[in-house]
Amino acid sequence: MKRLFTSITLLFIVGLVFSIACSSEPEVIVEEKIVEVEKEVIKEVEVASSPGKLVIYSGRKESLVGPIIEQFKAASGIEVEVKYGSTGEIAATLLEEGKNSPADVFFAQDPGGLGAIANAGMFTKLSAEILGLAPDWAQSPDGLWVGISGRARTLVYSTADLDPADMPETLQGLTDSKWKGKIGWAPTNGSFQAMVTAMRVIWGEEETKTWLQAIKDNEAQVYPKNTPQVAAAADGEILVGLVNHYYLHRFLSEEGDEFGARNHHLAGGGPGSLVMVAGGGILSTGKNRDNAEKFFHFMLSTVAQQYFAGQTYEYPLVEGVKTNRILTPMEEINRPDIDMAQLEDLAGTQTMLRDLGILE
Repeated sequence: MKRLFTSITLLFIVGLVFSIACSSEPEVIVEEKIVEVEKEVIKEVEVASSPGKLVIYSGRKESLVGPIIEQFKAASGIEVEVKYGSTGEIAATLLEEGKNSPADVFFAQDPGGLGAIANAGMFTKLSAEILGLAPDWAQSPDGLWVGISGRARTLVYSTADLDPADMPETLQGLTDSKWKGKIGWAPTNGSFQAMVTAMRVIWGEEETKTWLQAIKDNEAQVYPKNTPQVAAAADGEILVGLVNHYYLHRFLSEEGDEFGARNHHLAGGGPGSLVMVAGGGILSTGKNRDNAEKFFHFMLSTVAQQYFAGQTYEYPLVEGVKTNRILTPMEEINRPDIDMAQLEDLAGTQTMLRDLGILE
């Protein structure tokens, strides 16, 4: 920009010499133009050097995604504001705020929350470049949201009471009376609700209702989220819990191999072996579209994907980034062939759970 200013100034100096020779009132006019051009050039430099801001509404916990958002902030220089809450709470807030929402990005724990916002017409289409970074199964077919990391549903079990050979082949096995009072679940949790949505897609409405009622009748212990189920399994309070895979690995990293619980991926597959995505979309009313695009480019970069693989024990979605060696490789999980967009009907799942008295 200095060269540009020097060239412009030189041009006007030449004009000044010419004007002195040809006019009796040249100096004032030319000096005004030089000052005016100088202001414009300085203004352009200031705009170019200002990275601006970004407002993220996150349905993922700060303990999980706060560090990588801070890395994005440091790398980009963008001023980032984050509002944290559960995916359901954040989705409800966005729907309530509507076009007046200050949010640029919705970062959700599961496809159900993303679907609620997509179906409300609040997302704008992502660029082809961003969508091309993630596999087709992990994004909206309309290009409205994209997956960032993968999370597998699994059964966490008490190693003091069970061996892998004791585990059921599929979720239907948990309806057996031998599991009565020994199952943990978290019906208010977004990932659990996404799994139930997968049941509705794979099994149909009636079979899903039958399973839910059977587990309720089997006196499943209710927990607010995944973490206490893992702790309960290790303590022998329950035999098995319906959780996401990565919660166990946080306990193992802190307490070591003596920790009394392990994960079991169901050999028979089905909804209990679902691999979901956490992901996000850009709000159509957001004021910082360019910075929102930069955020998704970063989250689907090697740096961020390695963070999810190494620090939160999730499955990377970008080709070439290795899964953490302590995890069961995704290709070895008998996961159902289902697109994440099929899990968008969160409202239908919540209605079913309320009708059965599982949700209030």
